[in-house]
Amino acid sequence: MLPAQYLWLEAKPGPRMIVEALKEFGTLEAPGTADNPKIISWQAELEAAGLGRAYAGVYRHDAIPWCGLFMAIVAHRANIERRPERNPPRLYLAAHEWASFGVSVPKGAAALGDVLVFKRKGGGHVGLYVGHDASAFHVLGGNQSDRVMLSRLSKQRLVVVRRPAYRAKPANVRPIPLAASGSLSVNEA
Repeated sequence: MLPAQYLWLEAKPGPRMIVEALKEFGTLEAPGTADNPKIISWQAELEAAGLGRAYAGVYRHDAIPWCGLFMAIVAHRANIERRPERNPPRLYLAAHEWASFGVSVPKGAAALGDVLVFKRKGGGHVGLYVGHDASAFHVLGGNQSDRVMLSRLSKQRLVVVRRPAYRAKPANVRPIPLAASGSLSVNEA
């Protein structure tokens, strides 16, 4: 269940990537050497759609960072028109590869449903913008504390903002100011 501060995300139809991401909210990585079959199935779904060839036979454990995999399955499911420019990047597991997705947006103009790429120690992180406060972006993403959840990530860590290539931008794609609540995430792996 979504935290109270974010219930508005379910009340109004959002950009399709947000809608698809919310369907997986709460999905949790399995502890230890076990694997959550749902997370593993995302890779199989992408392979079946011809999008996961680069990782065929490679992604078999949810201990492998999966924020990019989560974004890839969300982008794939949201792309009902099957437009190539809305496909995930070929090497979608690498968070920084999402810097080529969609169209460029200035860092100060992030809006609902935009893809945010962050730097972190040891790599990167990718997730969806749902709002911002004075010091952080509120991000819906996978592999945030080993689950699909909402987290606050420091604006200082932002690398790039990308917007899906909409034919017609949904009316609710706009900046969303939110109250700061909770601590900042410091490592999403």
